[in-house]
Amino acid sequence: MQKRKLGKSNVDVSALGLGCMGMSMNYGALPEKKDMIAFMRTAVDRGVTFFDTAEAYGPFTNEELVGEALAPVRDHVVIATKFAFAYGPNGERLGLNSQPAHIKHAVEDSLTRLKVEAIDLLYQHRVDPAVPIEDVAGTVKDLIHAGKVKHFGLSEVGAQTIRRAHAVQPVAAIQNEYSLWARDSEADVLPTCEEFGIGFVPWSPLGQGFLTGKVDATMTFAATDVRSRFPRFTPEARKANLALVDLLTQIAARKQATPAQIALAWLLAQKPWIVPIPGTRKLERLEENLGAATVVLTAEDLREIGTAAATITIQGPRGTGKEQYM
Repeated sequence: MQKRKLGKSNVDVSALGLGCMGMSMNYGALPEKKDMIAFMRTAVDRGVTFFDTAEAYGPFTNEELVGEALAPVRDHVVIATKFAFAYGPNGERLGLNSQPAHIKHAVEDSLTRLKVEAIDLLYQHRVDPAVPIEDVAGTVKDLIHAGKVKHFGLSEVGAQTIRRAHAVQPVAAIQNEYSLWARDSEADVLPTCEEFGIGFVPWSPLGQGFLTGKVDATMTFAATDVRSRFPRFTPEARKANLALVDLLTQIAARKQATPAQIALAWLLAQKPWIVPIPGTRKLERLEENLGAATVVLTAEDLREIGTAAATITIQGPRGTGKEQYM
């Protein structure tokens, strides 16, 4: 597996990471814990060294799962996790909370669940409008000085928030949604990352599975599948958005690849400091995704994709329809 650095942070990771959220929530029936532990260890064997989790996934159970799975290989992997929310006694989400005292408490809990002495990369999962980002960055700076956190990241943020945070504590990575059907970050966020030498970690790089070509307009989603509530996954939107999948399929046929591999290869070709984290819990999909790192898209290929994609209007807002960068 090829390696990449997250900007100037010198965080050295596999060119493709593994998003672990779906192992604990959001995509229908959950797999057996033992199977996911074995799966993550197989991913390490395949060269994956970058794993993404969060206290919100489960909540809490995904950090515990990742911690147990990666304990034997702790020195060979980079684990990223996130804070942002307050929770009730039964794990119910109570809203955003990035107050400094809460961040410190959340980090202590994450350290325990992950079975680590320091968190490799700690993201603020969502901006808390009630807490100045300077206070958040300053709190993480204190945690870095205390040896509990190694690097600071932000998720779902805009350029101005990045600038304000970076002035207090250097930001190692930004994790925003980014793919051929979610390109909001191209306007301001990616240029800001380049300016400051910040790595960029696209979440949902395969469009919640849509860009794999395995989802069509007739598919139904269980109530436990988050896509059943996403505007971009209504039957009408899916039918319209298949034009983008058709484009990927055409390129894939020429490259002897799959649509998913072309979608990931396109992201990898944008900047050398971009590290996508496709999520999966199936070995065949993991191997398919990792194969994207060997797909070479020429400048002509990229121009063709860019020109064709520009003619396709994606139907439905991304995510829940309420997401916006702050």
